[in-house]
Amino acid sequence: MTTDHPARESEGVDIQAKLDALTEMVETARSMPMSASCIVNRTDMLTLLDEVREMLPAELREAQFVIKDRDEVIVEGRRRAERLVNDAISERDRLVSETEVVRQSEREADRIIDDANEQARQMQMQVDDYVDAKLANFEVVLHKVLSAVERGRDKLRGRQELDALGDPGALGDDTPLPG
Repeated sequence: MTTDHPARESEGVDIQAKLDALTEMVETARSMPMSASCIVNRTDMLTLLDEVREMLPAELREAQFVIKDRDEVIVEGRRRAERLVNDAISERDRLVSETEVVRQSEREADRIIDDANEQARQMQMQVDDYVDAKLANFEVVLHKVLSAVERGRDKLRGRQELDALGDPGALGDDTPLPG
């Protein structure tokens, strides 16, 4: 099972690059006098946000791939465990003959079955740990993307509120603003 996906890794880098560009756009935007607000090019900002949005489904597809891969590994592990159990039962049946031989073979078959069950349990734990690590990694990436998008949207909302303050009609009366 390989986890190297160069195309998917480059998409993650592309998303990071787009988020860096969004951050730089906000950081280098012209400041509003006596305000924490700034002016950004709406078209450029929306274009970058759309590009990031288009890249997000690739990350989600990667998470779905890992879950599907996990399910396939579990099914294969169960098949192997069933084969081991069936082999153990076949071995036990083959060893049946005299009373003492039967007792020994039953003990040996039970031991083989227990070993097979333990191997299956350990494989399940390893698969679960692997999938959990992959999903945790995707969760971190998605949280970073969501945080960047939220910061961008918050900055846009702040700018829109500032624009509304500059519009005398937005205050609900026709009183001119001071200055």
